[in-house]
Amino acid sequence: MSEPDARIALVDCNNFYVSCERVFRPDLWRKPVAVLSNNDGCIVARSPEVKALGIKMGTPLFQVEHLVKQHQIQLFSSNYPLYADMSSRVMSVLEGFAPQLEIYSIDEAFLDLTGIHNNDPEAYGHLIRKTVLRNTGIPVCVGMGPTKTLAKLANFAAKKWQKTGGVLDLSQPARRKKLMRRVPVNEVWGIGSRLAGKLNQLGIQTVYDLALQPVGRMQSQFNVLVARTVMELNGIACLSLEDVVPDKQQIVCSRSFKDKITDFDQLFSALAVFCCRAAEKLRGQQSVTGVISIFIRTSPFNPQEPQYQRASSLTLGHPTQDSRCIVSVARQLLAESYKPGYRYQKCGVQLSHIQPRRPHSQGQTDLFDFAATLQRVDFNNPHVQPAELMAIVDRINRRYPKAISIAAATAAKNAMPKAERISKRYTSDWNELVTVHC
Repeated sequence: MSEPDARIALVDCNNFYVSCERVFRPDLWRKPVAVLSNNDGCIVARSPEVKALGIKMGTPLFQVEHLVKQHQIQLFSSNYPLYADMSSRVMSVLEGFAPQLEIYSIDEAFLDLTGIHNNDPEAYGHLIRKTVLRNTGIPVCVGMGPTKTLAKLANFAAKKWQKTGGVLDLSQPARRKKLMRRVPVNEVWGIGSRLAGKLNQLGIQTVYDLALQPVGRMQSQFNVLVARTVMELNGIACLSLEDVVPDKQQIVCSRSFKDKITDFDQLFSALAVFCCRAAEKLRGQQSVTGVISIFIRTSPFNPQEPQYQRASSLTLGHPTQDSRCIVSVARQLLAESYKPGYRYQKCGVQLSHIQPRRPHSQGQTDLFDFAATLQRVDFNNPHVQPAELMAIVDRINRRYPKAISIAAATAAKNAMPKAERISKRYTSDWNELVTVHC
């Protein structure tokens, strides 16, 4: 008995942040809604009604305030606790439809549907859509194909063309060919605008043009990733589903300030908060960082003011995950980068050269290396190991999420994001549950 043909599905939530807000505000269905970035600066999620007005993703709010007033666009500050909880609910529903699931992002997941409902896979896709909508209130689209790249392409078409009903299967070569001729090459998963421009120069305009290219030629002219993309478009699977989300190779934590900062101490206080958050993410994946970088900059949207930006990095002699070390290095880098007389609008920290933490590996370290010293002993309490201390800090922050990390207790209020339009935490706070009046 032959094995069934592979079938991968990509389930993608429609306008996810907006949909999360609409679940608890049914009066906003079919009305223009947008979600803003940190500090309410830019538009990061748009309802179809907002997209129809020509407002692009990432547009600064001040540039479209006239459209907001004219069309009565409902604006929301980003409510990440709500979005994370709703994402978890969607993924929990999807787990019941396939033996293997890969959570690709907060609003996307790949499902392995090989051997499931081969007689009518699109009917199964519609069942997935209906079940997710009924159980969570979040609308989704489902794209299917023998590879992850084709599933992505199918999902794009399912969202773009209403005739699909939100579900499309590209398992049949004839159907793939018809769609590929209509879709520009820049819509292929992994083909960015710069790469698409280079492909266009070679006469490769559509997805079908790319699928016809010799694999060896694409690898020699570009790279192995483009070659694999060509193979995936022809139904040859090169990308498997990941059961476990891989650790991040870079962790960045930054934010724009609601009020510009001129004072060094205030700027450092904000940077310390970001360092502690980045360190907590680092410890969450049981990793250590070998390089710490910081950056500061003024506002690029106000050319009348003096402009200044600077980034600095330091390679550690001994990788660390200790918040105190990361904060201390960041202060040193900030002291080298900071210039008085400027109104700073943004700063941030980046942790790179990330590797798994090996508790029992010693390795050769510099006697005067601060990171190594902190990991060996805690001078305030030699009976408490640094790793244990950081675990206690993480537990406190998880229990009291509104609290600022202990290592950044002096942080300035300017470092906290502005969220004047934030909705309630409908699913994570007893005091903010939805009330229904009959």
